[in-house]
Amino acid sequence: MHTSSIQQNILEELDRELAVTRKVLERVPDDKFDYQPHPKSMKMGTLASHIVNLLMFKQLFVQANERDFLDQNAPKPPPSPTTTAELLERFDKFSASLRQALGESDDEKLTDNFELRRGEQVLMSRPKGAALRIMGLNHSIHHRGQLTVYLRLLDIPVPGIYGGSADEPGGF
Repeated sequence: MHTSSIQQNILEELDRELAVTRKVLERVPDDKFDYQPHPKSMKMGTLASHIVNLLMFKQLFVQANERDFLDQNAPKPPPSPTTTAELLERFDKFSASLRQALGESDDEKLTDNFELRRGEQVLMSRPKGAALRIMGLNHSIHHRGQLTVYLRLLDIPVPGIYGGSADEPGGF
């Protein structure tokens, strides 16, 4: 953490993770959207779309007080992109929207509670800033890691994430 501001720390971390995530998504080839390394695994295009759509979910943590998975009127992600260009266009749009929402927030709002529910069942109840980090950033980082494994299995060069990679040696 570089500052005592929750908002500024999250923005700094978000900017770094968005830049790295975009580099990974750029490597997803159009002709491999249906690639599935195992029957229990998501298809590559589905996984990449999920990573992008999680940006909308993160925005909920900032702007809403709750999300009920059983709410039929809740926002739904649009249909999955079918090309890398569409994927990156959505990523850029959702990233800008999330960044704007977080920029318009403040530390006080980020300490307000967010509740994730399935009807009456509470799945998570945390301050918005914590929800954004745990269920937002960490969740995306997990899936981005999965996507890098798909790239490796397809012999597609994996970009450096937190330093160099076997394909892109180097440091920070």
